This record gives sequence, C-alpha cells and structure tokens, in this order.
Amino acid sequence: MQIGTSVQLLTPTHPVDPETRRAKWEAARPIVIGDNVWLGSGAIVLAGVTIGENTVVGAGAVVTRDLPANVVAAGSPARVIRVIEAGSEEIEAASDE
Repeated sequence: MQIGTSVQLLTPTHPVDPETRRAKWEAARPIVIGDNVWLGSGAIVLAGVTIGENTVVGAGAVVTRDLPANVVAAGSPARVIRVIEAGSEEIEAASDE
C-alpha cells in the first residue's frame, strides 16, 4: 500500500441522537484496505469503509462509502471515475514496485 502525505484514516463514530452524544458515547468501525491500494495525499477515509485491491484514491478525496477493486476514485465524496483494466500497464507497474 502507498499512503501519501496528510492522509487521514478516521475510525471513530458519534451518535446522531443529541442525548446519547451529550452522554459522550462514542464507538469505532474498522477500515479495510486491500492490497496494492494507493491513497493520494490529503485523502480522508471514514469509518466502516472498505477499499478494494489495486484501487487508487485521488489526492484530497473523501471516501465515505466502499470502493471496489481496480478503480480510480476521486472527489468529495469520492466516486469511481475510471476502471483499471486487468493486465493494464498501470497495475503491472504498481505490482513491480
């Protein structure tokens, strides 16, 4: 996995209900990151998200939902903008590193 500068992996969750929140309840949900993922600088990955193998997350993206394998995702919230074709030069080059 490659992680750019200032990437944030945020696992805490907070209740929406005001009373529960005032009582200081907090929980955490795991983040799962597949093999050969590249998180661009400044990306934010929220609690409970899974990122599939070989996926590239663009700089500054905010990942709020699961991302499949072999895609490029960018934006806020992050959305798939391109599929990385199996056997493509990009996946082969990343695997050689």
